[in-house]
Amino acid sequence: MGEEGYESKYASGGVLDKNGNPADRSKTGGWSAAAIILGAELSERMCVIGIASNLVTYLVGGLHLSNADAANIVTNFMGTLYLLCLLGGFVADALLGRFKTIAVFGTIQSIGVALLAFSASLPNLQPPPCTNNHTFCIPASAKTMALLYASLYITALGVGGVKSNVSGFGSDQFDNEDPKEQRKMIYFFNRFYFCISLGSLFAVTVLVYIQDNVGRDWGYGIPAGSMVMALAFFVGGSYLYRYRKPAGSPLTQIGQVLVAAWRNRNKSLPPDPSLLNQDEYADAMKRRILHTNQFRCLDKAAVVDPEMDQAPKRSSPWKISTIRKVEEVKMVLRLLPIWSTCIMFWTVYSQMTTFSVVQADTMDRTTGSFKIPSASLQVFLVGSIMFFATFSEKFLVPFMRRITGNVQGITSLQRIAVGLVLSIFAMLAAALVEKKRLDVAQEHGLTQKRRATVPLSVYWLVPQYFLVGAGEAFAYVGQLEFFIKESPVSMKSMSTGLFLSTLSLGFYLSSLLVTLVNKITIHGKNKGWLPNNLNRGRLDYFYWLLAVLSVINLLIFFVFARWYKYKEEWASSEEDHNSCDLKEFNSAVEKTKTEELEVYVDV
Repeated sequence: MGEEGYESKYASGGVLDKNGNPADRSKTGGWSAAAIILGAELSERMCVIGIASNLVTYLVGGLHLSNADAANIVTNFMGTLYLLCLLGGFVADALLGRFKTIAVFGTIQSIGVALLAFSASLPNLQPPPCTNNHTFCIPASAKTMALLYASLYITALGVGGVKSNVSGFGSDQFDNEDPKEQRKMIYFFNRFYFCISLGSLFAVTVLVYIQDNVGRDWGYGIPAGSMVMALAFFVGGSYLYRYRKPAGSPLTQIGQVLVAAWRNRNKSLPPDPSLLNQDEYADAMKRRILHTNQFRCLDKAAVVDPEMDQAPKRSSPWKISTIRKVEEVKMVLRLLPIWSTCIMFWTVYSQMTTFSVVQADTMDRTTGSFKIPSASLQVFLVGSIMFFATFSEKFLVPFMRRITGNVQGITSLQRIAVGLVLSIFAMLAAALVEKKRLDVAQEHGLTQKRRATVPLSVYWLVPQYFLVGAGEAFAYVGQLEFFIKESPVSMKSMSTGLFLSTLSLGFYLSSLLVTLVNKITIHGKNKGWLPNNLNRGRLDYFYWLLAVLSVINLLIFFVFARWYKYKEEWASSEEDHNSCDLKEFNSAVEKTKTEELEVYVDV
């Protein structure tokens, strides 16, 4: 159909205006609405990175917590934040819709960041300064810690609702069926990613400097004020937006299939899969999915009981499902082995905002007359991500496309593998640099001095930041591409949820490892690998441990990747193609390209 076929006054896809009427193209959506949404994402990113990137120095230097406790607070905060993205997606899909979810959770985020700024501004909530050359420090009071936890987790709750919906709401402002607006949508995602990068760079440079040299009240107050302003503009522009009604959560569908399969567990499967309960609507819309022989126990969810007194399509979905829904749940289950091996990468990544920052705090950070904030080393992480993401798409993919003949250049699983390998080298570099730092500290007699500056340039830490950033450029894109393309087309939010949960569990795993290492290595006068005074610890051993675990994880990944079959492989290996045209299947895969961009910028 040519572009003249899209001259309708109203946008397609069932989008509505603020009053619930079909959305008028000339009055809603487009760049007027998208620009406001971009501003909201810029502020959200600035808040999150502004807090997480430099929080460990505030906890150790300002509140006098141990290095291990501070690292765990940061990783637990980030893990919870990404876990709550699943809640935000569920609320939008099943209850409120994207606009209301962003407005409500954005307000919660603003309250949380403002509370953090307020707690940092009150002198009576801060512990007294350390004495005896920083060897005796009174930690923050229970009241201070309670206020800190409240502000962090209120912020995490708010971010979870905003982060999981803001890019999707932005894509709703462009009609994917209109070639002109579809091209604009591509530019929207490019600018969305630019806002993410800009917010991150501003946070690890300007905000971190303000936090270290002006005050935490200003360092947290600025992003709080920015979020309030962005939210005011966002709500004020409500008449410009295009809205979609909540369509239900894919988690409900998964639950229905599992419950129906359990209820029908004693029934026998028919000899021909075509006798299972079919989805007439899916057939009419050409969304039928090929039947597969894996997880056949789930097929019982679609067994038709000949004695039923009503048609299967009118029965409760908790009693009988359709084979299409069963196959969609199978698709999700097939992703879980690969999903489990993606968690370790984010455990390595979490060290860049915790112990690597603590390392930097002990090293020589002067460049001329300027002293670099320890958390600002993350600018090399952000820069590396941007460089390798561009290098991959502009040079590596076209080059590999010519060699392999694959349109993608390299497959999504190959991208993930590259990211996992680079994370191993990052931990090897981190371990070697930490051993060098410890040797220099010992040579200069600094092992007993907690706050002493080791005469070793902080730029020695650049390789570990650079390698983790390079790894993220491959692993991040590879994981997103894998989960989006291999998830069912009807479960777009599920693909986002699977990816975000790997980040969440990666941060939680870091907290667990730190806790276990402390319990095992602390005994008697031995302060363990991760003491308050890093000069007396063995952080290099912890990095070696992460490197070993990453190698084991990589080997398991190779086993799972070899076992895994892509959607296209299932389609090409199926003997009976009568129920589904392969051309239609490929068309459905191509239709997810725009959705892939949408999820790409969710994190």
